[in-house]
Amino acid sequence: MLVYPGLTALDLVGPQTFLAGLAPGSLHLVGAEAGPVTSDTGLVLVATHGFATCPADLDVLFVPGGDGTPAQMGNAPLLAFLRDRAARAVWIASVCTGSLILGAAGLLRGYRATSHWSVRDAVLPLLGAEPVAERVVFDRNRVTAAGVSAGLDLGLALAARLRGEAYARTAQLVAEYAPAPPFSAGTPVEAGPATVRAAEAILAPLVTGSEAAART
Repeated sequence: MLVYPGLTALDLVGPQTFLAGLAPGSLHLVGAEAGPVTSDTGLVLVATHGFATCPADLDVLFVPGGDGTPAQMGNAPLLAFLRDRAARAVWIASVCTGSLILGAAGLLRGYRATSHWSVRDAVLPLLGAEPVAERVVFDRNRVTAAGVSAGLDLGLALAARLRGEAYARTAQLVAEYAPAPPFSAGTPVEAGPATVRAAEAILAPLVTGSEAAART
């Protein structure tokens, strides 16, 4: 699981919660080098491996999104690492704008994929992907999830592919994952115009930065 400065912690921690039990002792948080990595909300995660010491052959190669996405879309060593490990990985996965980083590495060209709603339709096509407005999208060995909280769904869906539906159902119950949000505002359609405008103002730097990175 990739970590980088400015990632969204929940993009990673949600799926990690459901996947960790499948890989006791062999789930690695990989950064440019081992050590602390600060998320876009200030939460500090710890990379257990650098690119050079990450195992060469992976069952899952996972990329989270976050405010740091545009910078990573132009990070040559990171993109080279992803291309190398993806060549042998069984599954290649992302949450939120992590799909844009995969796309910048050339790993979604010709694939159906999703991302955060704010960038999905505008940026994914620039990277050769076909945008799909779904929570989790499987296309061959690529699996992408929509924004942030969709990482929990990806974690369960991928756990089911790796270990079976019974395992995933049990993991869901252990986590008591039974979403009942206090508001119906999780999609632009549900949220309404005023809330969408407020969200777009917050997301504007991420959107413009991602578009610019995708065009370079």
